[in-house]
Amino acid sequence: METVTAYLGLGTNLGSREQNLSQALQSLANSPDFHIVRSSSIYETAPWGYTDQPSFLNCAVEVRTKLSPVELLGLAKCIESGLGRQENFRYGPRLIDIDILLYGIETIHLGQPNLDIPHPRIPERAFVLVPLTEIAPEIIHPILNVSLADLLEKVDGKEDVNLWGPAPTMPEQPSDPSQKNYG
Repeated sequence: METVTAYLGLGTNLGSREQNLSQALQSLANSPDFHIVRSSSIYETAPWGYTDQPSFLNCAVEVRTKLSPVELLGLAKCIESGLGRQENFRYGPRLIDIDILLYGIETIHLGQPNLDIPHPRIPERAFVLVPLTEIAPEIIHPILNVSLADLLEKVDGKEDVNLWGPAPTMPEQPSDPSQKNYG
């Protein structure tokens, strides 16, 4: 399979939040046919959907992968489980959450497994758009046909997305000669 550039959103609001992000990145970096290119800064945000829970740390990650979208979803779920995530109610607290935001320019809608790409709530979530736009403002949303930067200008709540710290330390990973820019 050809290598594809994809973007993932990582979030956590339980335990050692920064460590959760770092462990998720290390687990991703250890995966075959997968290379982390760069990460956004880390942002702290109020919970979305269900608000009676701790604040989240979020970041976005650009990756290059030969995994199919379904394989990438399986990897994300495996890493979440391996790091101790327990299934909870929708929008509830979580140790780690890994969402596939974009996968190349593809549009995918699968019922089993439940997979929608681009992630259907990108346009309404400032906590996704702020870090994602930091690393890829020029990317065009494959359904809406507007740039991420344009979506960020229109989204509500961006004033509640606060810079928490620099990008997580990038894990050691095998060299990927197809990449020119490492974050």
